Amino acid sequence: MRTRTLTLLAATVSTGLVLTACGANSSNNGGTGSSSNSASAPAAGGASGKVGVILPETASSARWEAFDKPMLQAALSAQGFEADVQNAQGDAQKFATLADGFISSGVKALIIAPADPAVGASVEAKAKAAGIPVIDYDRPSLGGSADYYVSFDNEKVGQLQGQAMAEALKSKPGAGVVQIEGAPTDNNATLFTKGQESVLDPLYAAGTLKRIQKQPINDWDNQLGGTTFEQIFTNNGGKVDGVVAANDGLAGAVITVLKRNGLNGKVPVTGQDATADGLMAIMRGEQYMTVFKPIKEEAEATAKLAAALVKGDKAGADAIATGKLHDPKNNRDIKSVLLTPKTILEKDIKIVVTEGYVKATEICGGELAAKCSSLGITS
Repeated sequence: MRTRTLTLLAATVSTGLVLTACGANSSNNGGTGSSSNSASAPAAGGASGKVGVILPETASSARWEAFDKPMLQAALSAQGFEADVQNAQGDAQKFATLADGFISSGVKALIIAPADPAVGASVEAKAKAAGIPVIDYDRPSLGGSADYYVSFDNEKVGQLQGQAMAEALKSKPGAGVVQIEGAPTDNNATLFTKGQESVLDPLYAAGTLKRIQKQPINDWDNQLGGTTFEQIFTNNGGKVDGVVAANDGLAGAVITVLKRNGLNGKVPVTGQDATADGLMAIMRGEQYMTVFKPIKEEAEATAKLAAALVKGDKAGADAIATGKLHDPKNNRDIKSVLLTPKTILEKDIKIVVTEGYVKATEICGGELAAKCSSLGITS
């Protein structure tokens, strides 16, 4: 799977594209060609034709449908494309079937975010044989042949989580930390962990903090994350001082366990994606932080790359993708756009609302109305 300080940081690429803000998800989709999943507009970007997009799932994070889908549709339409955005719902066979449909229909470009990199690599080989350019979106297909990759600095995401945990526990020498990580098959999850440990490993080595256990969670499965954490918690005698959870979904599962044991709000928990649930948990004092990622600009960079590729403008595409990601499976560097994530603490939640990624009405009801007011968040 998946897979998610307060001034919105901006990542500017050399074409003058300024990249800034987001993360979130929701409903299921139909098959390719569904008119309800298409968007078209005048060819503002000088491109035309149909672009196929395949997103990974909807179960682990509230970002793919609520943010990525509409933002990709809008960004691709602004470039003049007809955008057909589908979701594989975590099903590798459905992902492959959607891709086959797009390839056989002759899409101008294919944008994929595979839950399984091996499936992504297989799709990319077919697209390449058909002469269709492919962009890896948000997560790479290691061992594949995508022309470009657009995502975030995912090691930085992990560093922000590690730094937040270190700050939250600075007054508790020797505090015990559990790390609940994302899917071991997801390269982004590997990078999140790498970033966390660049901060936390020296603290573990010095005895400043103590790692109780680190456990990746297959498929970013929130329910599995909760039961896994509960087992670790029980095996450690019901003692834990902090939990590094890789995203807001896993954080919520951890918090449920802490709540059953009267420890919610007493144990700092990290997250990622700045989802409505995560932000509300922060305002309730149950989650310490989340990581906010600029999905709108991720979508816009992807659309601009697609337009350049379809027009055969490799120099223009290279000017947008000024970063690189190393693929160890085939020992190549993928030209990349890597955006900058941001830490969101309670005091920063207004930024997520102001930027339009979460509505005040989604997070400010009932018991949280007064908290939202104190943070300057209004409908």
